[in-house]
Amino acid sequence: MRITVTVDGTSYTDDVEPRTLLVHHLREKLGKTGTVVGCDTSNCGACTVHLNGQSVKSCSVLAVQADGGEVTTVEGLARDGQLHPVQQAFRDNHALQCGFCTPGMIMQSIDLLADNPNPDEEAVREGLEGNLCRCTGYQNIVRAVRDAAGHMRPGAGPEAEQVAGGERTTTGVGGDS
Repeated sequence: MRITVTVDGTSYTDDVEPRTLLVHHLREKLGKTGTVVGCDTSNCGACTVHLNGQSVKSCSVLAVQADGGEVTTVEGLARDGQLHPVQQAFRDNHALQCGFCTPGMIMQSIDLLADNPNPDEEAVREGLEGNLCRCTGYQNIVRAVRDAAGHMRPGAGPEAEQVAGGERTTTGVGGDS
């Protein structure tokens, strides 16, 4: 099947097998290797991307389902050399160890903050429960999400408009995780 999908602001038209998963299309056809293949069963969340503004586990979405849609990967977050506030907060708060889960955690965190711009610790943990980290114990991840929330609130600085009033405009972290 021929599909057209916009990924990180660039439109791509490709022929794909109907059974191709979005995660494999992103990684193998488009070179978006920041989207990690974790469990291939949608349990770990490492492959989380935004499809039409909502976080999805790309190992559970067919590439043909993204036809005509917009995908944002962790590589598409940084703007003008500046990390997305969530990426920066993960960096500042040492919210990673091996880094394998980090792209999915960041993408899910952005979605969480779009829905709840001021989450308490419990809300962060609940919002990230579909994303697994085997290294960190989550303390620094929770701290990073709450730190990012403070930087992303309206009036908090130049990044504030990125998630203002619950509306998501994804800009931010590059794929060095």
